[in-house]
Order: sequence, then structure tokens, then C-alpha cells
Amino acid sequence: MGWEGTVKRDPHHTFITFDEILDFWAKERPDGPAFEQEGRITSYGDLDANTRRLIGFYKSLGIEKGDRIAWLGKNSDLYCQLYLAAARMGAVMVPIGWRLAPREVAYILEDTGAKLVFVEEMFADCAEQACKDLPAKPKIIGDAEARAAMAKSEPADYHPPDPGEPILQLYTSGTTGNPKGAVLSNANLLGLRNPGNEVGLAWNFFEPDDCMLIAMPCAHIGGTGLINIAVANGIRSLVQAEFTPVGVLEAIENGATHMFIVPAALQMVVQHPRAAETDFSHLKYLMYGAAPMPLALLQEAVKTMPNAGFLQAYGMTETSGTISILPPEDHTLEGNERMRSAGKAVPGAQIEVRGPDNKEVPRGEIGEVCVKSPSNTDGYWKLPEATASTIDPDGWLHTGDAGIMDEDGYVYIQDRIKDMIITGGENVYPAEVENAIFGHPAVAEVAVIGVPSDKWGEEVKACVVAKPGHEIDADDIIGYARERIAAFKVPKSVDVIPEMPRNPSGKILRRQLREPYWEGQERQVS
Repeated sequence: MGWEGTVKRDPHHTFITFDEILDFWAKERPDGPAFEQEGRITSYGDLDANTRRLIGFYKSLGIEKGDRIAWLGKNSDLYCQLYLAAARMGAVMVPIGWRLAPREVAYILEDTGAKLVFVEEMFADCAEQACKDLPAKPKIIGDAEARAAMAKSEPADYHPPDPGEPILQLYTSGTTGNPKGAVLSNANLLGLRNPGNEVGLAWNFFEPDDCMLIAMPCAHIGGTGLINIAVANGIRSLVQAEFTPVGVLEAIENGATHMFIVPAALQMVVQHPRAAETDFSHLKYLMYGAAPMPLALLQEAVKTMPNAGFLQAYGMTETSGTISILPPEDHTLEGNERMRSAGKAVPGAQIEVRGPDNKEVPRGEIGEVCVKSPSNTDGYWKLPEATASTIDPDGWLHTGDAGIMDEDGYVYIQDRIKDMIITGGENVYPAEVENAIFGHPAVAEVAVIGVPSDKWGEEVKACVVAKPGHEIDADDIIGYARERIAAFKVPKSVDVIPEMPRNPSGKILRRQLREPYWEGQERQVS
């Protein structure tokens, strides 16, 4: 269950606050690039100076430790610096998804009581609409004004926050009800770095010319979390405003060595015509996660990028990102059973699979995945009941994911507990059925849901998107699945749809697929 076979090297530092980290790299690597975007390069020396001036700007606007400030925009080198300036002085950055409607933006701003909203010009109208009726009357600052202030403001004295004080508030996807603000501190965001260094995890260490591609949204831990990793290790972040398959392929050819990507985005990359001509030799590690990865897609990706080390990263906003890793040596071109897993707990984190009595179940039995880690949030902003229902009195965070742990400590995520389908008394997890269908030659994407059944309570339905130029025959899909999984798990029906509904982080909204079937019904199961 240990992390054998890793390479031990001396870590550059053991700091667990961004104030210490930025001070360190400004001295150690002042001319080294910190951020690059659209030809703009910010060195670590620049970053130190810019964040100190931004603190002066914040102070001139009355911002103090613990105050919330928001960003409404795409990924930006400006956001990175606004965030790190806030982290240095103990203000709390709240990045907001740019795809949200004004009403949704307003909810987050009102919930946080944000005093400042930094906004990219293209979202200025949305910000105005969102802020017009808010009691806190946040000040809206455009990106041009913010860049000018970053260049001209006078630095101000400040007292860095303690490691446990909040610096980042990320809102959960909100697939049901209103989104919740997970409050994260320096200690949460950086607390698993040193344990990984101490045991010598090879992928924890970076060379000075390494480059992290930031293409996932900064309003999610898969975006801002990568900024944290890159800055902690003093390397360059190549910032892209948003994900595009061509952008990722070009970034890899231009020297990106590390990246994180969700399965839906990875599929677009490996199936893009340019992938066959792309030189992937620069790419050292590709992290993937945030949604189930069909084995057939993972095999395709390994074949496309044969020299990259693949790392499945399992975690959530509430755990500050990754708390378990499937390491490169468990990925093979021909595929294997462990490639269906989320790996095992990273050093410093504990994972148990627990039953309804909150006790660990025997290995091989299904239960809820629970985590104890220094990276766990202390709770949700202004939601004590939601916090108490998620984090038990002993500090174990209940993820809501159903999983199985094998004898070697590898965790196999079955699905979200709330997405489980109960058909005729049998439990069916959509991800298992989706894995069985995904390899069909005509299927580009698949999502499995439970729909009402007079006979079974619920029955399994597959919603599929066809590959370009292919037609899908429902009976063929059902027959394909029947050869691969138990009969009670096989879809009773198949819907062919033009595209999958997704939230801003790329996760499929099964709830939206289910709604038409459950409308007007008093749901008894699932």
C-alpha cells in the first residue's frame, strides 16, 4: 500500500503559505517566468512586486483580512495575480464561473458579501446586472483598471494570514439546489505537498523549465489548483482563457510539460485530427479526473501520448483537489483492471469506504468514500448544517461517492450515491454501464440514468451521442452492453441525443436528462 519506486529529491522549500512561497521564488528565481498568456510574461520577481502593489490597491479600497473579493472572467494572468495578492494579505478570492447567468452570479456575490468584483470587459454587462440590487453594493473594477492599479499602486504593509485562515472560496457545481461555498486556506491548498515530497513522489518534483498548462476553468479547483501547484514549485504557468482542443495541442507542442484535463475534454483532444500530427514529447505528466473515465478512452489517450505519465487524480472542491492518485505505472496500453480505479490515498491523506453506520466496510464491499486530510475544507460558508452533514465530528469528510476499496488500497469509484439506480431491488451504478457502452464504435458519449418503471421501480436508460458520420441502433447498443455486464444492468431503452448537457466544469448533468421522465411523479426510489 506504500508508494514504492519513486524518485527522492530534495524539495525546494517546505512552506505552506503563499506569502512565504512568493518571497522565496522572488529571491531564488526572480527572472524565471511565473505566468505567460498571449505574449505577456510575468517573472517571479514581477509577481512579487505586482502582488505587493495590489495589496496596496486593496487596502486603498478598504479591503482587510477575511473580506471577500470576486473575479468574473475567463482564465487570466490578471486573475492569478489578484488571487495571489489576496492570499498574501488574507483576503478571500471568489472566482465565479463566466458561463453563469446574472441571477446565478448575483446569488454568489450576495452569499459572499463581496466588496470588490473584478471583471473582464466582455462580462461587464453581466456584472452590472448581477450587482444592481445587491445590498452590499460591491465595487466593480474592469480588467484594464485593475492592470493599471497593479502597475502604479504603492505597496502597503500587511500581516500575512495564518496557514489555517481562508484565502479561497470555491462554489460547488450546484447540480441540485444553490451552490455552496467551500472555504479553503493556505494549509488546505498546500498541506499535501510536503508529505508527497517526503516520500519522494516523482510527479511532485519539477525542473526549472517545466510548464503547467492552465486550461481548465479557474472557478474550479481543477483550474486554480494548478496555479497553486505551479507557483509552489516556481515554474511557468501557460494560461489559456478557456479550453479548446487545438489550444491544448498547440500548448503541448510549445513546451507544456504538465496539465490537468477532464475526460470529456481529453476525448476532444485525442480525437481531434491534429492529434495525429502533434509532437507530444514535451508532455511529462497528464493528470485527469473530475468525472468517470471510460477505459476505452483512457487506452486511446495512452496510445496517443505514449511518453506521458498518466495520473488519475481523484478529489473534489471540498478536499482542495487531489486526495488519491493512480500512478503512471498502473497505466498500460492494453488496459488493466486498475485503470478503472482512482488509485490510492496520497501521502498525508486517509481514505476509508464506510457504510451507513459510519464504520469502515470490509474490503471489496461498496460504501461511501470518506476522507481525512489536511486538505479538507473546514466547512461551507454560512452553512453549518451542510457542513455538519458532510464532515463528521472526527474530521472525516463524506464525499457522496459510492466506492469499493481493494486489498491493496485502490479505490474504485462506482458513482455518486444519489445517481445510483435501484431496479428490482438491485443497485446499478451508471458509470459501470457507461463503461460497458462507451467502447461501441458508433458511440461518442454516453450517460446512463434511471427512469420510472411500474414493474421494477426504476429501469436503466442510456442516453448516447453518435460519433460524426455514424448512426446508432438502440437494439445494437443494448446487445453490445448485454455481452459485457449483468442482465439487470443492461439498458432497457436508449435515447439518441445531439449533445450532452454539462455544467461549467464539464460534468454531465444527469439530473437534466432525468427530469422529463420524473416530472409529475412522486419519486419513491433512487
